[in-house]
Parts: sequence; C-alpha cells; structure tokens
Amino acid sequence: MPENQDFTQTALKREMHSLAAAGAALLLISQLFTRDWLHSGQWLLQAGLLWLYVCVVVSRRLPLNRADEAAPLYCRLGWGNRLTILRGGLIALTGGFLFMPLDDPWLPALFYTLAALLDRVDGFVARRSRQVSLLGNELDITFDALGLLIAPLLAISWDKLHPSYLLLSVAYYFYRWGLQARRNRGLPILPTPQNPLRRTLAGFQMGFFATALWPLLNPALTTTAGVAFMLPVLFGFIVDWLVVCGQVSAQAASQLPLMSSRYLQPGLRVLALALLSLLATQVDGGQAGWMLLPVVIGAACIALGFAARFASLLLLVCLGWQTAGGVLSIEVAALVFTLSWILLLGSGHFSLWHWGDEWLARYDGA
Repeated sequence: MPENQDFTQTALKREMHSLAAAGAALLLISQLFTRDWLHSGQWLLQAGLLWLYVCVVVSRRLPLNRADEAAPLYCRLGWGNRLTILRGGLIALTGGFLFMPLDDPWLPALFYTLAALLDRVDGFVARRSRQVSLLGNELDITFDALGLLIAPLLAISWDKLHPSYLLLSVAYYFYRWGLQARRNRGLPILPTPQNPLRRTLAGFQMGFFATALWPLLNPALTTTAGVAFMLPVLFGFIVDWLVVCGQVSAQAASQLPLMSSRYLQPGLRVLALALLSLLATQVDGGQAGWMLLPVVIGAACIALGFAARFASLLLLVCLGWQTAGGVLSIEVAALVFTLSWILLLGSGHFSLWHWGDEWLARYDGA
C-alpha cells in the first residue's frame, strides 16, 4: 500500500510539473507577438511570478488530492482540479497588468471574466467526473482569495474602485494568519456554523469584478457598488472570527441569517421603493425614455418579492446606463447600496418567489 501511495504521489508531481512547464512556455511564447518590450517584460515578470505562486500552492497541497482524509490519493489531478488550476493561471495573467499603463483594458477584463466563469464550472466538472477532492476545495478558496486581491488592485489603479475594498482583499489572509497564530499558542479554535451565504457572496464578488473591469460602466457607479458588495462579506469575516475565538456563540451566529431574512431584507425592499419613488420625482419624464418600463417592472418585482435579485440587477444596469460618466447623487448612491444588498442577500420574508436562490446555493453536478 505505501508503494502505491508513493507511485501515485510521483505521478501527481509529474502531472503538476507538466502543467507548470506548459504555462511557463505559453507565457514565453506570448512575448513573440509583442512590440513593446518594456511593458511586455513587466507583464511577463508579474504574470510569471503569480503563475509560480499558483504552481507552488498546488504542489504543496497535492496530498489533499483525495475524497476525504481517510481515502487514498487519486492517481490523477482530474479535470475539475485542472480547470481550477487554469482559473489560477487566468488570474495570474490578469495580475500581469498591475502597475502598467491603461492602454488596452479589454484583455485583463477578458482574462478575469473567464476565471470567474470557471469558478462555477470546475466544481460541476469535478462532481460529474466523480472526483471531488479536498484539494479542489482548498484550491478554490485559495484562488478566490487571490482573485479578490488582484482584481481590486487593478480596479483601484483604474479608478474604478475605492481603496477601502482592500480591507476585504486582505481579510482572508489575516483570518488564516490568525487561525495559525491561535494554533501556535495552543488556543482553542471553535467551529463556525454552516452558512451557504458565504459561497454565494464569494461568487458575487467575482461576478462584480468580471463586470467592473470592462470599460463600460461609470467608475462612480462601480466605486459605490464595490463598497456595497464589500461590507456584507467583511461583516461575515468578523462574525466568523468572533465565533472562532469564542466571543460569539455559534448558536447566536447561526441566527443572523434568519434575522436578516425577517427584518433586514424586507426593510431593504421598502427602502429601495422609497428611493425609487424619490428619484422618480426628480427625473424629467422625457429623459427616462425607454428605461421607464424596466424600472417600473423592477420596482414591482422588488415590492412583491418576485425574483427580487434579478430585479435589483436589472435596476442596477439601468442606473449604470442612466448615470454613464456622471457623478452619483446621495439618493442614487443610497439606491446602489440598497439594490446591491438585495442582490447579495435576497428578498427575505414576505416574498412571492425566491427565484435564483436555489441555483445560487446548489452545487452543480451533485
């Protein structure tokens, strides 16, 4: 049995080395099609270092390539893990554009969008191929955190995001560092309650940046929405840390989603309707144009709790179109916050149809 394990580990290392070499070769080949050697060299150095980080992370976690701690190692990485590694590579390509002039924003936006799409696909492929592993879960979390560091830095450098978002970007690393510090000091680490919203919020962060990096939306809108998207996740990190340290009981923390559903989310719907009504009195009917119909439909859906997440997304798109290139008023900024939180959290109690909630929470391919 130990011989089989050693053979499997060797095979996994060889496969990882092949993937690492293939990625490095593609980075070098890309330099053959460039004319700006100075900026191209900077991009190659930054993307190469990030790709090296991705490969080191995978190599160190190869012993986790098993269904559970008691199961034997898989002899191959599997297509699910390969797609996750590809996602890490795309994030590395995106990071290559950091600290560079904004000449062509379309390419980094494309790389990160592909990485965001793979975030949903890799788990589906792993479950359908029947090779779900501890490695895949660990890499998924690690590359999510890497993406939520690279993309905000890029968006901040393009003036499309407020620098305060970096509080969330480093929160994961501080959380992991804090856990390790407690282990080293022999302090207890209490388990956090299961909360499907963590995964949903993380997915929305990637989706937000996959949208914000494209040069289509008003930077004032993406800056405001970025703060709105950040706060619920940051609050979740704080609560989890308090539970881990024993400052808040797991039972009390598990009640927060229920309280949010009963009070906060219906309150957000009421606030959204009030803000929409206020803004309607300030807009000239002739300026509204063809957007009047989707706004009315979106407001009605939010009021009834009928696919309110989709309605909030529709209204945010309308706001983005209406405020293109302009500065957001206090009322519009408040509406962006409110709609963003309905999109992230859902419509809560007193809703007719929670469309999309089940799809966001489920594991495709299970």
